[in-house]
Amino acid sequence: MQKENIYILGIESSCDDTSAAVLCNDKILSNVVADQKIHAEYGGVVPELASRAHQQNIVPVVHQAIEKAGINKSQLNAIAFTRGPGLMGSLLVGTSFAKSLAYGLDIPLIDVNHMQGHILAHFIDENDYKKPPFPFLAMTISGGHTQIVKVNNYFEMEVIGETIDDAVGEAYDKSGKVLGLGYPAGPEIDRRAQLGNPRAYKFTKPKVEGLNFSFSGLKTAILYFVQREVKANPNFVEENLNDICASIQYTIIGILMDKLKRAVKQTGIQHIAIGGGVSANSGIRKALKDAETKHGWTSYIPKFEYTTDNAAMIAIVGYLKYLEKDFSDFDVMATARLKI
Repeated sequence: MQKENIYILGIESSCDDTSAAVLCNDKILSNVVADQKIHAEYGGVVPELASRAHQQNIVPVVHQAIEKAGINKSQLNAIAFTRGPGLMGSLLVGTSFAKSLAYGLDIPLIDVNHMQGHILAHFIDENDYKKPPFPFLAMTISGGHTQIVKVNNYFEMEVIGETIDDAVGEAYDKSGKVLGLGYPAGPEIDRRAQLGNPRAYKFTKPKVEGLNFSFSGLKTAILYFVQREVKANPNFVEENLNDICASIQYTIIGILMDKLKRAVKQTGIQHIAIGGGVSANSGIRKALKDAETKHGWTSYIPKFEYTTDNAAMIAIVGYLKYLEKDFSDFDVMATARLKI
């Protein structure tokens, strides 16, 4: 007997992307993302501008997601939304809209932790994608987060390592700013790194105990390095940009992989999944694939569309919670800081 289809609308508005997705059970029917290019002019996300843009985008984005899914909103079984963590103004837009729509349709409301979304995106049903078995280690790397999480099941997760200051994505963006690159700088550093010598310049890795990370010292070291070299040769950055980018990326990947190796040794778990915007980085993906051969790990690398903030990952968590009848009260509040 065929099971009844469950349709979940996911809404994601934690930072500067407004996104809506529709899932039929664990399969994606649509995943629409409206980004906000205005922040590039400021070299980073401006919270007030982000929340205003979400207000403009959310109705057309949700409408497009439902239309692309080929269903009517009356077929929706529940609405899942990002409760946090993220920018408060941005979260409020998605939370308010989700509440209103769920109330109007008289269907359950499901709040989702953004970071769980990045991890559980691996359970979206894709024909050619192998899902990680429990338990597995998840490394979430983005502009706002750097964590290693031990995932025992869908809803039992333990953060065993995290950044004590800046996130890895911020290290990329701030380094890019020093080099005169646009925002976000991560993709451009990654592109240029593939053209340069990763051992051209040596940056000291921070010494942090256990499985925690630190990137503030590396950012400062890169700033002082560039200032010193430019003082001696005003054209230094322009003449050596690819090598500088390759050396920065080599150092960052080294930091991430050193901690992952330690986490594997500590837990005995060799199934490694990555998520978050920085997981789109080609160097990190290659390092994980190399570790499969060298260390016997099995790595799980998401499709590019699931690395950045998107509503499909929110919808899959919503689907899994729906199966457990884990619904939210309508007085649930958005929160900028939310632990896994």
